[in-house]
Amino acid sequence: MRLASRMELIGTETAFEAAARARALEATGREVIHLEIGEPDFDTPANVREAAKRALDAGATHYAPYPGIPDLRAAIAEDYSARRGMAVAPDRVFVTVGGKGVMYYAIMAMVDPGDEVIVPDPGYPIYASVTRFVGGTAVPLPIRQENDFRLDVDELASLVTSKTKMIVINSPANPTGGVLTREDLERIAAIARDHDLVVLSDEIYSRILYEGEHVSIATLPGMAERTIVLDGFSKTYAMTGWRLGYAIVPEALAFAFGRLIINSVSSATTFAQVGAVEALRGPQDAVDAMVAEFRARRDLVVDGLNSLPGISCLRPKGAFYVFPDVSGTGRTGDELAHMLLHEAGVSVLSGTAFGGVGTRHIRLSYANSRAQISRAIEKMRAVLEPVSAGR
Repeated sequence: MRLASRMELIGTETAFEAAARARALEATGREVIHLEIGEPDFDTPANVREAAKRALDAGATHYAPYPGIPDLRAAIAEDYSARRGMAVAPDRVFVTVGGKGVMYYAIMAMVDPGDEVIVPDPGYPIYASVTRFVGGTAVPLPIRQENDFRLDVDELASLVTSKTKMIVINSPANPTGGVLTREDLERIAAIARDHDLVVLSDEIYSRILYEGEHVSIATLPGMAERTIVLDGFSKTYAMTGWRLGYAIVPEALAFAFGRLIINSVSSATTFAQVGAVEALRGPQDAVDAMVAEFRARRDLVVDGLNSLPGISCLRPKGAFYVFPDVSGTGRTGDELAHMLLHEAGVSVLSGTAFGGVGTRHIRLSYANSRAQISRAIEKMRAVLEPVSAGR
């Protein structure tokens, strides 16, 4: 069977492959501590689960309207308006099957073959993968540890050409936990306005922020009409398996998003959407508690990593990832990730899973218990200290 040639252009999300390798190792009897998957280890809040159960019993098992049920679209618009300080109408909200749906629809709707999309490097790999899949060119924008894992706006400006169609930003960011400042966003907005570019703003980690403020670029002057906001329920409400994301789009893109949803998934799951309404409008205590726990884990993993020979780790301002520089170990990120899995029983990702800049980095997700994080650090120490002593 011959696959379509376009399948050669599409990439993958390495975290799932790394987790599969770790599980295969576990199947041989080895213990493995999982620090590779970016999934909160908390349960979905009980009030959200109960709302979805009630919806099931009430018969919410049929097709939903393709943009999302009206109550959820209204709740999302209310939440965005309250948190970002900019009024959004519900008819600009589209509920999608996961946040990846927003990436697909935004890039499919906007990018023609030959167009260029500037993507963060390191960054979530699906941005570049979908760009290539539709025939566009993904142009990597280096995100460096020495710049606090914020993009260099002057470097961004230098990458804009007559073929540039879109800029992708992600703050707080996967895999680095970096957060863009208001000044960064104002300068990015000026570039977008000056060159008539669209911005895909991935804000899926906006509520998992430890310091500073979250600013949506869509709220800056002249940006609402050229920004696609990506957000969802997976990270904030520990609802990864519910597969619910959403887009807030300019009016000019409403037709395209609607048509793409109809042609792909018809609609997101109806009773899950009812649960999402409760997530937004119900108590937020579980979210606050989860973020507080992530903050404690962040400090634990950063302090632990910086105590290991050859590793240098910044303290991220958001999300639940660290992206330490491991070049001091004498190994690349690929080599160290392999060694940690097979010799220490700790599953992490190589930085190259997120782009070329990650060669000397690994990514750890601290969406695991403090006890397991502490054990992982000690297992890493047992492997790294003898190596360091022998160099």
